[in-house]
Amino acid sequence: MGWSVRAGSIEVPLLEQTIGANFEATAKAHAEREALVVVHQGVRWTYAELDAEVDRVARGLLALGLASGDRIGMWSPNHAEWVLVQYATAKIGAILVNINPAYRSHELTYVLNQSGCRFLVAATEHKSSDYRAILEESRPDAPLLERTIFIGTDDWDDLLAAGVDQPEGVVPERLATLDPRDPINIQYTSGTTGFPKGATLSHRNILNNGYFVAELCRHTPEDRVCIPVPFYHCFGMVMGNLGCTTHGSTMVVPGPSFDPDDVLEAVAAERCTSLFGVPTMFIAELASPKVDQLDLSSLRTGIMAGSPCPVEVMKQVIARMGMDEVTVCYGMTETSPVSTQTRADDSLDRRVSTVGRVHPHVEVKVVDPATGDTVAEGEPGELCTRGYSVMSGYWNDPERTSEAIDAKGWMHTGDLATMDAEGYVNIVGRSKDLIIRGGENVYPREVEEFLYTHPAVADVQVIGVPDERYGEAVMAWVQLRDGAAATAEDLRAFCDGKIAHFKVPRYVQLTDTFPMTVTGKVQKFKMREDAIALLGLEQLAATRTA
Repeated sequence: MGWSVRAGSIEVPLLEQTIGANFEATAKAHAEREALVVVHQGVRWTYAELDAEVDRVARGLLALGLASGDRIGMWSPNHAEWVLVQYATAKIGAILVNINPAYRSHELTYVLNQSGCRFLVAATEHKSSDYRAILEESRPDAPLLERTIFIGTDDWDDLLAAGVDQPEGVVPERLATLDPRDPINIQYTSGTTGFPKGATLSHRNILNNGYFVAELCRHTPEDRVCIPVPFYHCFGMVMGNLGCTTHGSTMVVPGPSFDPDDVLEAVAAERCTSLFGVPTMFIAELASPKVDQLDLSSLRTGIMAGSPCPVEVMKQVIARMGMDEVTVCYGMTETSPVSTQTRADDSLDRRVSTVGRVHPHVEVKVVDPATGDTVAEGEPGELCTRGYSVMSGYWNDPERTSEAIDAKGWMHTGDLATMDAEGYVNIVGRSKDLIIRGGENVYPREVEEFLYTHPAVADVQVIGVPDERYGEAVMAWVQLRDGAAATAEDLRAFCDGKIAHFKVPRYVQLTDTFPMTVTGKVQKFKMREDAIALLGLEQLAATRTA
């Protein structure tokens, strides 16, 4: 038996370019090929047209005085302007600060101040968010913010007009001064406690990660990639946009935010060959009648990532949506984001039961959280990753940076994983999600996967709640399929005799929804808080915390 450590292939070299230089090379090589289709805005641009639009925005930002290294916030759902600002800032060396579209005034104020944003580009509204009103509330407490440019208003027109009189060579001149290792993006990770941390990422970090993700999906200029995941997150702007523009592929944006019918209609109408999403998105698409009504035969591949992929969901995605080469990615914002990925030619078993093998130019290992020693193959421990993809640090936060990245450059993910003899990694849970019941370790993922095999279960999340006798008890929150019927007792009985007694949920809560982030990640800490209140365990929880 060997040790749980692997290094990725270095056969294909890293791209030692800035994002702007790489994008311009792609635009020149594929000038007449479609680059960006934004269905809800009626936008359809070739690479030549997209490059020209990017330069218009870049010249405008330069005219307004945005300098290399200055921070500019982007606070919007998925619009064409998001893509323009992403590549324009990359060409002029301004650091793009991704701001969650769901943020309200308190969170917005924190991010603007912590990153030191000079400019902000924002939508005017989306769903229940009135961005003008939220900003007005934040503005007095954000003294560093000089200017806000609202998309679709005179502000945007003024930005473009400001660049008209700029010399033709102003953007190439700025681009020539940039270095691939320069910071170009700050992405705030959604912590479960305290304020979010700003992962600082370079051109080299995210350009290469997008490139290798697309390589392992076998993307080519012929591919049309449907991107319903949010741009403010690595999944959208790195794996989606940069994955496409490093390969001359087409970015297809089905809507400002996720809607399963919009996604399926865009795939069918635009003949998309690849579809991205988190498991909850695919679950919603599979539940839509349109999945069987529309022609999805163009689909070949795609990515399921963001949280562990339920085996049954993966099988349905392949069988009903035709995504025979779909891959699973694992990563985190701090690592640009992907560290492991399944391959298109992996067996179905590998693709439904692991998150693949180590990425090119990356190292991964599994360590004992207590000692830091690498564990044997098959043994669970904390997954660590090292290589070009690891962030330079959290913006202006050396203390939390040193807590996450050790002296040898290993990023400690906080995820529990195992690695088999062939190097395939399986995520068994978050270290903080591990349930310890009477001294027995219960990995929520294992219980979730079993409950997914019940015919009435559409989705399930397993958490630990305080228990006076055992320390923690297992609780399952379950969403039933439309039209299906099952009681909590039915589901517990389904587990009896089939999984170890200590893994059988003591509590089963039927629910219509889970608390989620905008990116579709389930917030288990919030579920635990709700469960403690629901079960009347506040006093016990307080005792355990103390």
